[in-house]
Amino acid sequence: MSIVKARTGVFFKGIFLDARAKMERMKGGFSIMDGSFEREAKIAQELMRNYKGRNYTFGVGCLESVGSYVREFGETTLLIISQRDWAKDLRKKVLTILENYSIEILEEVDTASPNTPTEDVFELANVIKKVCPQSITCVGGGSAIDCAKASNALASLSPEANDLEPFFGEGKVSEIARVKGKKLYPLVAVQVASGSGSHLTKYSNVTYTDKNQKKIIIDDILVPQRAVFDYLTTLSMSEDLTKDGAMDGFSHSLEVYLGYKNGDNKLVEDICLTSMSLIVGTLPLLVKDLGNIRFRELVGLATDLGGYAIMMGATDGPHLNSFSLVDILSHGRACAILLPYYIVFFSKSVRDKLKKLAGIFKDYINSDLKKLDSDKISSRELGEILAMAVIDFSKRVGFPTKLSEIPGFTDLHIDKMIEAAKNPQLESKLKSMPVPLSSSLVDVYMRPLLEAARDGDFSLIKNMEHFSI
Repeated sequence: MSIVKARTGVFFKGIFLDARAKMERMKGGFSIMDGSFEREAKIAQELMRNYKGRNYTFGVGCLESVGSYVREFGETTLLIISQRDWAKDLRKKVLTILENYSIEILEEVDTASPNTPTEDVFELANVIKKVCPQSITCVGGGSAIDCAKASNALASLSPEANDLEPFFGEGKVSEIARVKGKKLYPLVAVQVASGSGSHLTKYSNVTYTDKNQKKIIIDDILVPQRAVFDYLTTLSMSEDLTKDGAMDGFSHSLEVYLGYKNGDNKLVEDICLTSMSLIVGTLPLLVKDLGNIRFRELVGLATDLGGYAIMMGATDGPHLNSFSLVDILSHGRACAILLPYYIVFFSKSVRDKLKKLAGIFKDYINSDLKKLDSDKISSRELGEILAMAVIDFSKRVGFPTKLSEIPGFTDLHIDKMIEAAKNPQLESKLKSMPVPLSSSLVDVYMRPLLEAARDGDFSLIKNMEHFSI
């Protein structure tokens, strides 16, 4: 029996009964009474077990497993964990667990700042080079784990220089490791925030704070060897962080779902649709009841599936553009604003996929659902209806829906997003789109899309006509 199942309906029985009453009063969304709530959760659990097997422990009350994971790699570790007040109890628990497994902590360091500044990466890399641990144990959110990944690569492969540039892009770290005949230190990632899925993935996002520009390292060698996610730890997440993280996970699943072209399409569909269903059904409830363990668990499962999704496929436009908005927007919020406009842009190449999304967003769609399945509706109209549904969902959870609503936004941000989209290091994002763009087409198609996101005006978006249906 899994940790998740072992806790179901017993330890949190009172919470479930309270949630049941609340859900019966909700108009739309999930209903525990009709069984869909539990069905989606079971599907999510099974997908994650099949994906990571014994290398990943997830559920409610599973933090203890970090000890056995770290012990697999030896008796010493470098511990990365927040030194802030919110993490006081968590830190105490982790230290006790490692002590019980007779693990020596060579050094304990604080986690990275939000968005993983390069300065934090360099500082941590220096610590890794100094202590040469048998493993690295990182307890934190996405930024902390991204920092551990990048620092690990830097310390292991370029100990003589703090230069991340050779690593940006896809597969660069593995290539350097192969040429130098070196390996990275084993990394045990202990996630504490639902959102990025960094504990499961090959991605490390790093921010150049002097330019307010994020860049990305993509490499299978970065995937943590072991991972733990005790969903109880997400109780420390504020309302804003909770919403941002959930929408980051939602963006992972939606972008991969729309852009996936080859391979096991049924598996990818199961991963992405289950993830999005859980978030759309649960997030509005969680926002109103932040202490609800069951809702925390479901959003955690959903964002874990988002992490799984981006290992099967890739994110594209919304994530790419969000990298240039770090000075005014959180990552999840930036993606949430941009997603609807990309749905309209992609609509002529993802018609059948949009039809399947209609069921998830049925409570946010004003049109007759039967109409959406008709051949009489154009792909563009279908895209705009689904885009409006996503916008209405964002409004329900209290998110802005256009860039002009964001304090500090100017058209210079659009220029910056366009410039970043032409950077060869981020080319994979352009290629991953359902409508792939070359850098020469960015001004023609992406600029009007971003202007549409600025104004909240779908009419500004140009479709590539050869994708017409």
